[in-house]
Amino acid sequence: MRRLIHCAAALAAVLAVATVAQPALAAKTVLNVGMAAIDAGRLDPHLSATTPDKALFNWMFNGLVRMKQGTMNPDAALIEGDLAESWKSSPDGKQWTFSLRKGVQCHHGYGEFTADDVVYSLARSGDPKRSAFSSDFKDFDKVEAVDKYTVRITLKNQVPSLLGLLINYQGGNMVCKKAAEEMGEKFTQKPIGTGPFMFGDYKSKESVTLVANPQYYRGKPKLEKIVYRYILSDASRDLAFTSGEIDLTYGKQDQTWVERMKKEKDTTVDVFDPGELSVLYLNVDKPPLNDLRVRQALAYAIDRNQIVQFKGKDTSRAAQSIVPIGYLGQTADVPLLPYDPEKAKALLKEAGYPNGLTIKIIHTNLPGMLAMMEVTQAQLRKVGIVLDMEVVEHATYHANIRKDMSPIVHYSAARFPVADTYLTQFYHSRSIVGTPTAVTNFSHCNDADAEIDAARVEPDSAKQKALWKTAQQKLMTKVCGIPVYEQPQIWARRASLDFGFPLKGSLSLGPVIDEGTHFTQ
Repeated sequence: MRRLIHCAAALAAVLAVATVAQPALAAKTVLNVGMAAIDAGRLDPHLSATTPDKALFNWMFNGLVRMKQGTMNPDAALIEGDLAESWKSSPDGKQWTFSLRKGVQCHHGYGEFTADDVVYSLARSGDPKRSAFSSDFKDFDKVEAVDKYTVRITLKNQVPSLLGLLINYQGGNMVCKKAAEEMGEKFTQKPIGTGPFMFGDYKSKESVTLVANPQYYRGKPKLEKIVYRYILSDASRDLAFTSGEIDLTYGKQDQTWVERMKKEKDTTVDVFDPGELSVLYLNVDKPPLNDLRVRQALAYAIDRNQIVQFKGKDTSRAAQSIVPIGYLGQTADVPLLPYDPEKAKALLKEAGYPNGLTIKIIHTNLPGMLAMMEVTQAQLRKVGIVLDMEVVEHATYHANIRKDMSPIVHYSAARFPVADTYLTQFYHSRSIVGTPTAVTNFSHCNDADAEIDAARVEPDSAKQKALWKTAQQKLMTKVCGIPVYEQPQIWARRASLDFGFPLKGSLSLGPVIDEGTHFTQ
């Protein structure tokens, strides 16, 4: 009996030691993301303008400056240093000098990031052959490396919110010169930046894998890996999330989806800015859209309120102008044509189409955009306008609309929140698709060039806003585009996934993942 007691005591002691020595379960370090796309576009931050690629670039690249993590505010006072630790401008605003951080390393051993890389990156951003955003940089006169860690930018004219062009977004993403030159065309398959995560692997129509940058200047990321999976189907993406296969998912932008996901266990739904402005751009040079009456008929036939109700009142809002709500310089005082189907029919008859007409267009298969367009298609049919839609994958859609292959282009976008950016990219003659400086002017409108250009160099803020207002009024009177609704970004995540900051806004249209992002369990 005594022997049994001794054995029991010994066993208890062993178990106690084992219990004390047992480590706590480690938190996850691999983030699995689900994106609504069939495949990656061109993995080059200066060439790709597609929504699915923007989040990836945000995680891989830095700008000279950045908006405070999780925010979206164009106020220069709220923009902070990124690769540049300080900067100053001349009294006339035409010369800017940036002092770079020392010791920042390019991914995969491509050396230290210096002023030469900035000069190369901005030359690339301004080159129409190497950048989809070249028109944004047209007022750059020269970019010089003063020394290894100092860059001077000289402008031809003042640029409203210059710092907005230099954040880690679109043309502001900084690339590494040595890597881009050595890799050539292969750079689009293995992009090299300086951000918290590095390109790891790409599997066609399946995923892009990013790995932690151990030399990141803000510290090694807490996540070891990000697997960015392409799952076009909403149902498949939802199943992958609810089953635990993915941890962060692009949301279906409607009220029902949000309400349903909020009820899921261990789930947080993030609704954040910017609101992407959904616009039907009408090519004013192509028949029958070259007739103002036809364009007006289209505008009168669209019921914005019905579309907002369809999308969900908490996840969408009716458009006010061709510039998104909240942008510096946006105004609601514009001639938006109201829903009036009888007026639409009368205009069609007056234009010579008493029995209606058919317009053949190309449209993306991106679920959220396609669903909205199907509602619009039904509304137009009621007044005799038939939209014959050829639905193609999203990357093909982008390629085709930039070749001017669709007279009506449905495009949803957000830009740096200043009216100049939106007006320049979508409505200035320099941005007309098919031209050497093409960006996203699908309508071929050029009626407000004078106001847009004048506003860019106007030092008086009140006069500048007045010019932007006039530009919006002119373009709406011409019916260059039909603004329909704005839709914030909607994502769902595991409740245990902590971004490291409150997520209120992200220009990349996806959650900001950086060195501090982690799982709490």
